[in-house]
Amino acid sequence: MSDAFIRYIKCVGTGAKHNRDLTYEEMRDAMEQMLDGRASPEQCAAFLLGWRLKPETATEFRAALDVLDENCVRKPVDNGIELGYPFDGKADNPYIFTLAAPMVAPFGIRVIVNGGALQPSKKGLTVREVCESVPLPENIRYFDQKNYCKPLADLSPIRQKLGLRTGLNTLERLPDAGGCDTALIGVFHKPYVKKYREVFAHRYRRLVIAKGNEGTPEIFGKCRVWVCEGDRCEERIVDPKRFGIDYTKSFDPITKSESLSHLASPSDTLMDIAKLNAGLWLFCKGVAQTIEEGWEMLNDR
Repeated sequence: MSDAFIRYIKCVGTGAKHNRDLTYEEMRDAMEQMLDGRASPEQCAAFLLGWRLKPETATEFRAALDVLDENCVRKPVDNGIELGYPFDGKADNPYIFTLAAPMVAPFGIRVIVNGGALQPSKKGLTVREVCESVPLPENIRYFDQKNYCKPLADLSPIRQKLGLRTGLNTLERLPDAGGCDTALIGVFHKPYVKKYREVFAHRYRRLVIAKGNEGTPEIFGKCRVWVCEGDRCEERIVDPKRFGIDYTKSFDPITKSESLSHLASPSDTLMDIAKLNAGLWLFCKGVAQTIEEGWEMLNDR
């Protein structure tokens, strides 16, 4: 147990009148103590819960992310696009990244996905489970948290016992393990768009934020997309029906085997959804000037 860590718990856990935001230096120290084991599991759980409820600031996120970066083992991938999936999995609909990746392979694009142990609280199928269960296209590179950031992976048992989302759920989604210049991340709540931009945009030439299916970067229905490049952030609306796609999303949980079966034998409509997302990736990478152009480029092949 760290006596020095208790003061950080007091910053986030003493109630609305007495809580305060941590400075950049304080958050760095708190994150380092959680990663190197100086803070006990009980202290880590108390801090993570209080930090979530306070809630987290962009400065705190940036400080914690800088510490994670220092503990990250990178293996740069040429011409990659990093997809930021939540580690709590997908519960109601299948993933499409294994279906869409071969579509962008002719353009020299490599697709980077990151995964690890299931985190609270959705209890869905994880990216790790997909990558361990199905043959991956040659242009997909999967990075596992236990390999690129073991100290963060080692906090998983604490987080799983806590049973709630914490700030780490946000930070782990874009570790930049593949050294990409482009990233696409999903967002569930619109207020997090500004926060994601403040936390992640400086790491990439272009950061695209999509209000995608189940908080993932995958577009299954009409949604908003924010394109962040330099000081600019442009909002767009993407509607699959404009591309002739009429996909009925599920709002009820499906089993993991059902989800994987969709990947093994995808319907024509699911393949169209995959193509739309591949068109988005072409736009993200700058191969296409618009999502519509990306869609047409794929139709022409």
